[in-house]
Order: sequence, then C-alpha cells, then structure tokens
Amino acid sequence: MSEKKLIIDQLKLTYEGLFDLPGLYRLIDEYFYDKGYDKRERLNSELVLPTGRSVKIETNHYKNLTDYFKIVTRIRIYGSGIRRSDIDQNGAKLTLNEGKLMLIFDGYVISDRFNRWERTPFLWFMRTLFDKYIFKGHYLRAEQWLMSDAEDLTSRIKSFLNVYRYRGRDVLTAHVLG
Repeated sequence: MSEKKLIIDQLKLTYEGLFDLPGLYRLIDEYFYDKGYDKRERLNSELVLPTGRSVKIETNHYKNLTDYFKIVTRIRIYGSGIRRSDIDQNGAKLTLNEGKLMLIFDGYVISDRFNRWERTPFLWFMRTLFDKYIFKGHYLRAEQWLMSDAEDLTSRIKSFLNVYRYRGRDVLTAHVLG
C-alpha cells in the first residue's frame, strides 16, 4: 500500500457575512485547473431549512508529480444559515449569499502511488531505504509544493471573501475571520 503522509492538517478558514458561493467554488476550481490538478468531487449536498440553506462540499484535487509521488489537497466547505441577499451597490443590484462558511484544508503527499514497491518484503524494504535516503529531496520538494499551493489558495480565498463584507446597505468592505 502506498504511503500517505499528512502535511496540512485541518487548516481552517471561517467567514461570516456576504459571499458568492458559486463564485467561491469557481475560484477554487479555476485555481487548481490553472495549476494542473485533477479533481474528484466526493460530496456536494444542500439541505434547505427554515433558518437557511446548509451546504456541504468535499473535493479532492490531486496532481501526479512523478511516477512515484502524488500530492492531494482535500477541501471541505461547510455553509450554514445561507440566505439570498440582494445588495444595491452604486445603482447595480447584486444577488449574493449571506451566512456562515467554514473551509477546511488537508494536504497529503503520496509515495509509491502505483504500489509497485509493495509486492514482496524485499521491495518493501528497498522502498523504505529509497524513501529515506534517495527520494528524500524529491519528497521535500513535493511537500514544499503542496504547502506553497495551499498558502496561495487560502490567500486568494481570503481576498475573494474580503470583497463581500459590508457596512450598512450600500458599502461593501472587507473582513475574514480565522
């Protein structure tokens, strides 16, 4: 079985206020598409309640760096109390969502992604030696790549959400919690 090392453990971003949920989803998809990742959507559910919509989205974005290493970013988006809100900005009417969001990021580096080094005990032993001494530089680069992409994405999400903070009815300003 390939080895899966947790690099980013539940990096949380919380936000409360105005936001554009389809725009946020599109931002995340476009970011990973531009970086050359593939996507697997594991969960996309919505529950309509009297207090507002509740949304759960879980996606895995993965990139094969080499025949041996693969990086995976799992993003979970939880929204609660989401209501439609119409905002008037400079005479233009914007339809946005208002509520609470929590985004949770996890990142993994997977080695021996095809399980080729698991067939016999000797190969497993050799894989351990190769991981520890020969592929260590490659692993550190994969880890650095994953951390860099996660930092860049979280800063883009924070900037995107900052656009939709408002004071009063007409002025949009910025705020992100977390």
